[in-house]
Amino acid sequence: MKIVHIVGRSKNGKTTLILDLIAELRRRGLNVGTLKHSGHAHELEKPGKDSYRHRQAGAVPAAVVTPDQMAVFMPRQPGENPFDRLGPLFSACDIVLVEGYADGPGLNVEVWRAAAGTEPLFTVRDDIAAVVTDDSVETRLPVWPRSDVPDIADRFIGLCGK
Repeated sequence: MKIVHIVGRSKNGKTTLILDLIAELRRRGLNVGTLKHSGHAHELEKPGKDSYRHRQAGAVPAAVVTPDQMAVFMPRQPGENPFDRLGPLFSACDIVLVEGYADGPGLNVEVWRAAAGTEPLFTVRDDIAAVVTDDSVETRLPVWPRSDVPDIADRFIGLCGK
C-alpha cells in the first residue's frame, strides 16, 4: 500500500483532483482508498442517534452497520498516526490518497492554483515532493500539469511500483 497526500491550502482543488484520480486509477484496475483529514475538531455523527449515545456512554469503538455501509467511531489521541489503527482497513488498496494531513506518513504532492490567491505550501515546507498546477510557478520541484490527470495517475502508479 502506497500513501500519497494531496495537500494544499483551501480552495486550491484538492478534493477535485482526488475525485479525478480515483476515477482514473480505478479505470486502470487499481484498488484506491481515501482518507480525508480535517484539522478541525467536529462531531462526525448526529447527536442523539443511538450510536452517538453508545459513544457518549463510553463504548470504544462504536460502530454502525447498515445493509450497504459500515462506520466505526473511535477517539484519536493527540499525535496518533491514524494508519496505526486504520491501516488494516486499507490493506487491500494499491494506493491510498489522503486529502491533507501533510504531517502524516507518505509522500506530499501539493495542488496549487494562482486564482486561489494563496501562497504555495512548498514555499514554507520542505517536504513537498511535487506541485500539481496549470499555472506558471517558480520552483525547483517537479511540476505536473493539473489538466493531465492520466499523467498524474502514471506518476502515482510509478510511485506504487505497479
